[in-house]
Amino acid sequence: MVLAMIERDGEGVLTAASAEVLAAARDLADSLGGSVGAVAVGDPGDLPDDLVKRGVSTLHLLRHELLADSEAATVGEALAQLVAAERPVAVLAAAGDASTEAMAGAAARLGVPLATACTAIRPGIRPGQPWEVTRERAGGILLEDAELDAPIRFCTLGTGTRTPTETAAAADVTVRAFVPELDATVPRARLIERRARASGMTLATAPVVVSGGRGVGSAEGYAVLEELAGLVGGAVGCSRVATNNGWRPHADQVGLTGTRVSPDLYIACGISGATQHWVGCMNARSILAVNTDPEAPMVSRATWAVIGDVHEVLPAVVEELRRRSGG
Repeated sequence: MVLAMIERDGEGVLTAASAEVLAAARDLADSLGGSVGAVAVGDPGDLPDDLVKRGVSTLHLLRHELLADSEAATVGEALAQLVAAERPVAVLAAAGDASTEAMAGAAARLGVPLATACTAIRPGIRPGQPWEVTRERAGGILLEDAELDAPIRFCTLGTGTRTPTETAAAADVTVRAFVPELDATVPRARLIERRARASGMTLATAPVVVSGGRGVGSAEGYAVLEELAGLVGGAVGCSRVATNNGWRPHADQVGLTGTRVSPDLYIACGISGATQHWVGCMNARSILAVNTDPEAPMVSRATWAVIGDVHEVLPAVVEELRRRSGG
């Protein structure tokens, strides 16, 4: 069995990253001739109805009062106990902060390595052979081919590595509750406050991201980016310099220390394209760069580039879009 650790958003819906993990788990299970199991924290909710369409045969629910806040270290402790009991051939999870911490804790407790930020997993031809993995290193600008040799393979997957599908339906999903043995006297992190994110489209889910950097010049300069994003059904992002200058909140930052996005189209406005930012947008299917510097790294890496001032180019684009849509 290949076990996929999955996460849900605030409304109890499977996250996009977890959907990718399930798709990768199904591919891996098919190549090994095995099944796919999922593990989540808490009540099942609507998960079984969703998972049956994704080829999952078993849903393991971690249930314990100390897991109420889904604190990563505690989840990792519970996951280790489940894995020790079920002995899957591999455990996969998204390469997010919380899931990576939980996977690292579980792997350490079981004495096995963890391969993080994998973009590809290739099982050995024969049982017992080391697996080959390709992982992102140095924030994503380098790819490393490595061997993973362990009785149970723990891997986290970067976003954009697999397209989620619902084509391999299982006959049914068996739901099993697993209650780990957790010591209540051990000091643990606890949730103090929970703040709801803005509803609607996010950077992680938007099909188009219109992002601005130093070339935008000010917080007021993002008005035209907001207008363009509204016309194309996208979201607005920014580079780190915009956050540092107080032009945009950190939640809008795309990059190594922000959000990593994989939209169909990424429009980089006045962004030089330093490594920190490139890591956050390099998984976009297409990139359009608008910049006054034809030698900027973002221009050289983009699918298309417009050499010009953002304050001249974007208003013209917005005007043309409004004209074509009849105002």
